[in-house]
Amino acid sequence: MNKYMKMAIREAYRGINNGEGGPFGAVIVKDGRVISKAHNQVVLKGDATCHGEVQAIRKASRKLGTFDLSGCEIYTTGEPCPMCLGAIMWANIDRVFYGCNITDTEEIGFRDKKFYSKTEEQMAEFVTECDRDACLVLYRDYKAIADKKSY
Repeated sequence: MNKYMKMAIREAYRGINNGEGGPFGAVIVKDGRVISKAHNQVVLKGDATCHGEVQAIRKASRKLGTFDLSGCEIYTTGEPCPMCLGAIMWANIDRVFYGCNITDTEEIGFRDKKFYSKTEEQMAEFVTECDRDACLVLYRDYKAIADKKSY
């Protein structure tokens, strides 16, 4: 068994044994060194975004002092949901290793598959553009400020 996945599994057990959330643990590794370990804390924190992967990203970012986790890998007990996958990509994590897939996750009562199966029509009913012109002014202002600060 991969030693990092073994850690992710231990982390997931820690969370479920404490009643903090589902069986989802994650470990972020860089250059063979563990940067962070975390587990699902949705129930504990009453926050739908506290998935194991997101929690691990938050910890790794604090530890490394950056939102850019380039050069890192993440090991997670479940195939990342769209939110987690988006967070992983935004963090620039290089590689994802997962244990159980979304079908396995659905079989124990989670609804990840629902988020992968929305049609364009369903999305159009759910997501609607609103006040774009006002938001474009905000974006232009941000760009002007960011260009001066050289983010």
